Amino acid sequence: MKSKNNKVMKEYFYSFSKKCILTAAILLSMLPSCNEDILQEKPLDFFSPDNAFLTEQGVMQGIVALHDRVRMAYYSFGEFGTMSWRVHGSDLGYMGEAPQHNTYYINSYKDVNPIRRYVVDTWNTGFQIIQWANVLIEKIEELDAGIFQDGEAGKNLYLGEAKFFRAFAYRYLVSTYGDIPLLKEPVKSAKADFVRDPVSEIHKLMEEDFKFASDHLPNPGEEAAPGRITKGPALHYLGETYLEKAEPQLAVDVLTKAINNFNYDLMTERFGNHLDKDIFGSGDAYYDLFGYENHNLAENKEAMWVIQVEPFIQGGGFVQGAYIFGPRYFDIGLTPDGYQAILGTIYDGRYTGYSDTLSRGTANVRGTSLVYYAIWKDNWNNDTRNAEHNLKRNIYFDNPASAYHKQKIDFSLYNPPRPNPLEDTTKCLYPVHTKFLDPLNYFEQPNRAGGGRTHKDWYALRFAETLLLRAEAYLGTNQPDLAAADVNKVRARANANPVSPEAIDIDYILDERARELYGEEWRLIILRRTNKLIERVRKYNDNPVIPGADIEPHNVLWPIPQNQIDLNVDAEFPQNPGYE
Repeated sequence: MKSKNNKVMKEYFYSFSKKCILTAAILLSMLPSCNEDILQEKPLDFFSPDNAFLTEQGVMQGIVALHDRVRMAYYSFGEFGTMSWRVHGSDLGYMGEAPQHNTYYINSYKDVNPIRRYVVDTWNTGFQIIQWANVLIEKIEELDAGIFQDGEAGKNLYLGEAKFFRAFAYRYLVSTYGDIPLLKEPVKSAKADFVRDPVSEIHKLMEEDFKFASDHLPNPGEEAAPGRITKGPALHYLGETYLEKAEPQLAVDVLTKAINNFNYDLMTERFGNHLDKDIFGSGDAYYDLFGYENHNLAENKEAMWVIQVEPFIQGGGFVQGAYIFGPRYFDIGLTPDGYQAILGTIYDGRYTGYSDTLSRGTANVRGTSLVYYAIWKDNWNNDTRNAEHNLKRNIYFDNPASAYHKQKIDFSLYNPPRPNPLEDTTKCLYPVHTKFLDPLNYFEQPNRAGGGRTHKDWYALRFAETLLLRAEAYLGTNQPDLAAADVNKVRARANANPVSPEAIDIDYILDERARELYGEEWRLIILRRTNKLIERVRKYNDNPVIPGADIEPHNVLWPIPQNQIDLNVDAEFPQNPGYE
């Protein structure tokens, strides 16, 4: 059972975090060095990994630093827009604010090259996390089990969590770049002879790490604080690794453990802190999953791994969900009769132009027609994930001076027609999934109705995804009846019509993932694993400026960063084909 006082434990976790994250980060980064003179110095006293991780509290500092690094790199948008890669370059979306060729995101795969920021930063951040994990793993393995409160079990718990993060970082890197260096130990000095180890060797390490984690991490509900890793996520990603290795029966076996051995379940009844505050006039269990402070509730059986976010606490973080996925409705300009279309909230005595429901979106990610229309066509009125409170399609003029006040914004009302229909539909107005919003509850930037930042926690993993992953594994074992059964559990919660075993295939599962997990799953990883990236991007990425995203077969992998190749002077480090 989850802690009854998650709020207190969460605040303790962050109180502890803010004291140790910077220290731990510095320590974890100290081992690699390119300066031989520094390596030769012998100070009388030095704060280093050799003397910092000698106690359980010191080890805990390293674990907190890994959690924080993963959160900031992959779940905040704060560094290099990684959250956009849930969608960009896939069948699900493109950059709506600027759908043309650009250097920041993949609207066209022709723009991908070895010096792009996202190519370089994805590589560097992944290997930084691996380095941090390796430093910590090495130091924990050197420690006597007696220093841990729970002895050998306590030591292995910390080892399991560190190994989980190492494998998790490799998961993204190996999918993105293919053959990459296999690092099981920290790099302790300047090194220029890295080699590209085969994908199979990376998967082997991931299997070993996730297996160790699944054996030694606590059961769900027994973790020391909200957000800590448990057996459930380790088993999920172990199952995914088996699918990457084309071993679907092993995937079925471990995913069945995750599904059956714990108290996970889909949430099918209304729950949480906001049952009397349905901002959009209605709600359901799916809507409640994303309510502020609902993620960590003991009654929430669907949460498997939750990224912790907390307002008003140093180190508490934020998620820019509304910023990334929301339209730039405030750029609409005037109503058809010439008044400001959106007055918005009042701050400092003036209208801001921003809605306290939508906050400030940037159209950084604009979904495709598949996301907003095609996947709902057979269940438009009954699938509750397509209900207005979950997928908001209607935005209204907001200016009492206009005759159009509170009418749905419809560009066909303008006469003469508006001058830029492309911008209107890719940037200014399109449906938005309310999971990314936190209506009437934005804590920062009141002059911009929150600036697109939310302080809701974020699901790194939900039980629905594990069911859909096992469905994929069942397809691999030629058991479509069992695959359909898992998919139908997810569909039943949404009141969607069941799929028959005859109709289930990998494309159906990918569509179901889009219905259930849009913006949560790492879509490029999924499409690469299922060998569907090229086909589905060409078919469904309907960016009106660059349909099909100019994708070619070699774009399944990204290029190796050029600086990695240039600095690796003592060994050959070949570029991925197509990017030479």
